[in-house]
Amino acid sequence: MTANVQNRLTEHQIELPQPTSSVANYVPYVFSGNTLYVSGQITVWNGELRHEGRLGKNVSIDEGYQAARLCGLNLLAQLKSACGGDLDRVTRVVKLGGFVNCSPDFTDHPAVINGASDLMVDVFGDAGRHARFAVGVSSLPFGVAVEIDGTFEINKVD
Repeated sequence: MTANVQNRLTEHQIELPQPTSSVANYVPYVFSGNTLYVSGQITVWNGELRHEGRLGKNVSIDEGYQAARLCGLNLLAQLKSACGGDLDRVTRVVKLGGFVNCSPDFTDHPAVINGASDLMVDVFGDAGRHARFAVGVSSLPFGVAVEIDGTFEINKVD
């Protein structure tokens, strides 16, 4: 990584996990022109599953926020891999899609997904501001509390 994003990571004391491998018939990311689509990332830290459970039942909003942040860290790890290690190639965080494993009466989905949104702004500044959705679902893979996917604009290198 070059200095700009690396400086932000250091300033915010952000460590990235290793990018995870696909667990089914899909790839971690796909380029289409200058747009990078990153598959849904769950709450895994270097192979260790974390933040299992359901918001509104046995997971607090604060823990959900941390779960979303971990999903964001995994998005960044995939971005770094896709960009050949240079996160300064990311010119814009376009959109995040947030899924919250929750009880039917839970309504604070945006507060949970802010964990990833806040991270993107910390790392990319104004280029980290993005469109997004935050929805509740009845279950997620492996029983995790949150899953997030992302769309990013990348400065392609020929």
